[in-house]
Amino acid sequence: MWLLSSCRKSVVPSILEAKMVTAKVWKLAKRPEGMPKKEDFVCVEEELACEDGDVIIEAEFLSVDPYMRYMIKQIPFEAPVTGTQVAKVIESKNPDWPVGTYVVSPSGWRSHTRLTEKDFKADNFFQKPMKLPEMGDLPKSLGLGILGMPGNTAYFGFLEICRPKAGDTVLVNAAAGAVGSAVIQIAKIKGCKVIAFSGSDEKVAWTKELGADHAFNYKTANVGEELGQAAPEKINCFFENVGGQFTADALPHMAERGRMAICGVISEYNDDNKDSGVVSMTSPLNPATILWKQLAVEGFIVTRWFDRWMEGIDQMKQWITEGKVKYKETVVKGFDKMPEAFIGLFHGENTGKAIVAV
Repeated sequence: MWLLSSCRKSVVPSILEAKMVTAKVWKLAKRPEGMPKKEDFVCVEEELACEDGDVIIEAEFLSVDPYMRYMIKQIPFEAPVTGTQVAKVIESKNPDWPVGTYVVSPSGWRSHTRLTEKDFKADNFFQKPMKLPEMGDLPKSLGLGILGMPGNTAYFGFLEICRPKAGDTVLVNAAAGAVGSAVIQIAKIKGCKVIAFSGSDEKVAWTKELGADHAFNYKTANVGEELGQAAPEKINCFFENVGGQFTADALPHMAERGRMAICGVISEYNDDNKDSGVVSMTSPLNPATILWKQLAVEGFIVTRWFDRWMEGIDQMKQWITEGKVKYKETVVKGFDKMPEAFIGLFHGENTGKAIVAV
């Protein structure tokens, strides 16, 4: 019987004479049904050795994100739970990655990872480690948030798909999260009016601080009624993170030839009867509304802009330095708290980016 309170040990084949590093790794104990539970995960130990061309990295910050709920529907039981981390090279036999180098690595929920030359040459973004951009005085954890994948998701998804113009009205849901909070601020920089929905009064206050012109708690507000009053001119850009009933309520308020960027569908990730990556026949994306309003509706994965990755990070960093963009992190301390931090996402426990600090 696997215990969650301690890690069981397994040995990864390696050169026995080499110096060994003990890694803690979170894997699936069973496939979650509906809302994930702590008992769905198990922590094991592995022994790692650094061989020619390899490095060993030690995680300092790990990301938990809603998309992981979709990924754990399909990852193998023997694999770590999917995820990205900021880690430090603690042992190296690769001159291009010396000890002390900071890495943004898609290593999953691991305390230590052996990276090989094959990893460094991977073509797939989700498998390729990258050196952490220079952060200056900013926290290194931002490489998992506003200066990493979430920041670029907001930057490219909003600017390239919504194509905002000064004076446009923009709707953002999950607006206090890592991506939504960045979209609010980019929209204001571009001269837009912003309507933000989030899940608590405290989060509503935060979105107003970020510049939202109208902000509502979707748990207590009537979405359709509030949009009717806040956007009588209709919505030009809808940055969608939620899906489900929210989308059904919002779609009638779109302006003719409005643009909708589908970034996520967090309301559906825990529904194991759906393929959350596919719009079904019962989708709230009413085809008649899309047709008659001539809406442009596009889903996206941020990796399509991998060849422009640093463009987004450099711009977001400049905006932070200029005081135009703020960020928040909800930090959970302890690698043993990975499941709790992840589950907390679906209970609205985070404002801004959710991070686990080892």
